[in-house]
Amino acid sequence: MSDINARNQPPLTNTELHSRIALLEKTLLEKERAREALVHSEKRYRRLFESARDGILILDADTGKVVDVNPYLMELLGYSYDQFCGKHLWEIGAFKDIAASKDAFNILQDNEFIRYDDLPLETHDGRPVAVEFVSNVYMVDQSRVIQCNIRDITAHKRAKAERQRLMAAIEQAGEGIVMTDAQANIQFVNPAFERMTGYSGAEAVGRNIRILKSSEQDELFYHQLWETISSGRIWSGRMINKCQDGTCYTEETTISPVQDSAGQIVNYVAVNRDITQQLLLEAQFQQAQKMEAIGLLAGGVAHDYNNMLGVILGYAELALEKVAPTHSLHKDIETIITAAQRSADITRQLLTFARKQTIVPVMLDLNQTVESMLMMLRRLIGEDIDLAWLPRTGLLPIKMDPAQIDQILANLCVNARDALAGTGKITIETENITFDEAYCADHFGFSEGKYVQLAVSDDGCGMPKEVIAHIFEPFFTTKEEGQGTGLGLSMVEGIVKQNNGFVNVYSEPGVGTTFSIYLPQYVDPAVVADVPEPSVDIPLSHGETVLVVEDEPALLMMAKMMLRKLGYQVLAAGTPGEAIALAEEHEGEIHLVITDVVMPEMNGRHLAEWLQSLHPGMRILFMSGYTADVIAHRGVLEKGVNFIQKPFAIKDLAAKVRNVLREK
Repeated sequence: MSDINARNQPPLTNTELHSRIALLEKTLLEKERAREALVHSEKRYRRLFESARDGILILDADTGKVVDVNPYLMELLGYSYDQFCGKHLWEIGAFKDIAASKDAFNILQDNEFIRYDDLPLETHDGRPVAVEFVSNVYMVDQSRVIQCNIRDITAHKRAKAERQRLMAAIEQAGEGIVMTDAQANIQFVNPAFERMTGYSGAEAVGRNIRILKSSEQDELFYHQLWETISSGRIWSGRMINKCQDGTCYTEETTISPVQDSAGQIVNYVAVNRDITQQLLLEAQFQQAQKMEAIGLLAGGVAHDYNNMLGVILGYAELALEKVAPTHSLHKDIETIITAAQRSADITRQLLTFARKQTIVPVMLDLNQTVESMLMMLRRLIGEDIDLAWLPRTGLLPIKMDPAQIDQILANLCVNARDALAGTGKITIETENITFDEAYCADHFGFSEGKYVQLAVSDDGCGMPKEVIAHIFEPFFTTKEEGQGTGLGLSMVEGIVKQNNGFVNVYSEPGVGTTFSIYLPQYVDPAVVADVPEPSVDIPLSHGETVLVVEDEPALLMMAKMMLRKLGYQVLAAGTPGEAIALAEEHEGEIHLVITDVVMPEMNGRHLAEWLQSLHPGMRILFMSGYTADVIAHRGVLEKGVNFIQKPFAIKDLAAKVRNVLREK
């Protein structure tokens, strides 16, 4: 029928025929172009597939079998093309130990996407490889396929682990580390910096490093430092910086510029080490070495000098017997003998300082020994000076030569008399005292144990720090020429060290001086049974805030460390003015102020009154190197106030603070 219809249709004209031929040719051309485009597209895909620097797996979405794999993945895992293709993913060695492979395939069929940020694989030769694994489902020629993109993150993971280790090292380093931008604005600080300066990371970041600047270095110092690091060089040296609470500390610092690829400075990194305590210990150690050397020298000189003095005195006395009293030489020889005897006294002092004097130690009661000296001491210091004797009952015995106690008292009382310049008061006190391991660890030259304290105080002219540093040196004296030999205090220290004790000196110019002698308590093992002492717990903080005021930086730092160790929140001030400013700025409650009695600007009593006007519920604890009785005598404090005497151990401070805070 169609043939009949075709035969019945009129024949095509030439125009129509040419038109249809042209349309057919166009259609064929378009199909050819499409075919060529598809070929080119497949070539481009294949090139991308084969040159990709990530692994690519193509799976059949219905069966889960591998239909293609690129060279990078074969090279990464060490498997051949045949070991991949036609296999299920979980049958391939690199993936067969991944328990989730079958489950992941089922999830893919449902969700058409799955991702693992860190998937551990193993190469054909057993090497571990960490990869990022991403799978997608899509259609190809009416068939669903799964494409798995596998990226090697082993190096990235290793670099991340190294960064984490580096960060952990920085966080746990004992040195303070701070990073700033090119304008010295802080960008990072580690915990050691926070401990060193008192600034937390949140308080420091964003602020300029100038917050640590103290007045101990001049502007030229900072100018030269900045000139060095801004030119790309490293600066190393020491500087004194200021903590958040206003106290200063000495640090060893290295500041390094950090440059970008263009050579521009983008950061500065400083590594700081607090050497405040180290410098203090070094100074104390150098002083101890110097005194030991002088002692050895003095002992050797005194021994030979004694021999010559014996000859001088012997022959002078013999000559004196041969000369009549009326002869003019008689007076001259007597003068020679007097001078030789005075020289012999000086020699004995030198031997005592050198700890080479012959002594006869016996067990004695220090109270009784001092009492036997009182009458002589009163005559020695004169009637215009009040001598107060304050013995503590229950004093334990010591073992030493009684004559040495006489020498100590005579020298200390004479020094005190000379410091009074006419009238005043000298106080002698005794007490049992114990130094524990924690206290001795922070005080050079102290030894753990039980001691008997002999304290001699005066309310005279006092001494500045530069004088205190030299008072035990032989021949050092502040007296006028002819008024002293400079051996009295050297002799005192020599006696004390010879008996395994030590001396502590506390003095303020214009206020007075206290010499505290600590002598070991003596227990006769044949008489006293060895009974262990019951352990005493150190009372800790209940979260209170304590304000400490002390004008001596080393003592302020020590008190702050002790209180923080006990758990207290600590505010620290080096002057009364700083203490008042801290009290005004502090928003919370200040439960207790511990203040030195004698300070610049105002004394501790006046400061306490001012602070209590700001914080009415604040408790007060006074501290001083003088004894409580001496402080009360000077009229600075009333008797019965809360008081602790320097030096104190941490257990004594802990007990005293808790007692004061418990008061109603």
